[in-house]
Amino acid sequence: MHDVEYVNAVKSGKPRELAESQGFTWDPGFWPMVTASNGGVVAAARSAMADGVSGSLSSGLHHARAERGSGFCTFNGLVLAAKALLNNQAKSVLILDLDAHCGGGTHSSIEDDDRIRQIDVSVSPVDHYKPSGRNTLNMVRSAGAYLTTIRSRLSELEQSGSKPDLCLYNAGMDPEERCSIGGLAGITADILGEREAIVFEWAARREIPIAFVLAGGYEGGALKREDLVRLHRMTIQSASDFARRPLEA
Repeated sequence: MHDVEYVNAVKSGKPRELAESQGFTWDPGFWPMVTASNGGVVAAARSAMADGVSGSLSSGLHHARAERGSGFCTFNGLVLAAKALLNNQAKSVLILDLDAHCGGGTHSSIEDDDRIRQIDVSVSPVDHYKPSGRNTLNMVRSAGAYLTTIRSRLSELEQSGSKPDLCLYNAGMDPEERCSIGGLAGITADILGEREAIVFEWAARREIPIAFVLAGGYEGGALKREDLVRLHRMTIQSASDFARRPLEA
């Protein structure tokens, strides 16, 4: 998926501009770190296919493009995992992106692959793109429309008769109003907790394997580290709850 020149730059640190195109300072430990992180997404996707629900603590994925990194994202593990599973375990994959920022890197890598669908609900225009065909992008401007938009997109997918073999969920916590990079006034931790329940209940009810990854949420200002940890734990808790909960017929 990623260009050989770019992969070699991340591995060797040369050329430095390309190796650091995502915004991090390169050092010799960078290659094993980023490959382990992205490998975790692939492993989580495979586990979800076997067990129904899985996840990886990986993050920093959806801005990376084939030829370079962007926005603290080195390799696009969402696309790497989708393509890895499409080789032998799945015929179709949904990438559900609920990070505050648009997943333009993902879109650029999948727009010509009709086996992968992207639903992107964002609150910030960073990495904006023009969606095409089966891919959708919603820019939400008010907290009141946030959950409604997510529900609508999932409902539309269901009504279309499309049922992906796997959902890869980019569970961004940066829409939370206290987050200085992406936060939208009125989107609280409670709203994001309800969002997580919506996503995992939808996947469980439709019997769609789902693998989550962590995404945006930035310590600083009003959002303390312990607050950010609590936000990310809501994703893990909801995944666990719906993995164990028997659903009514």
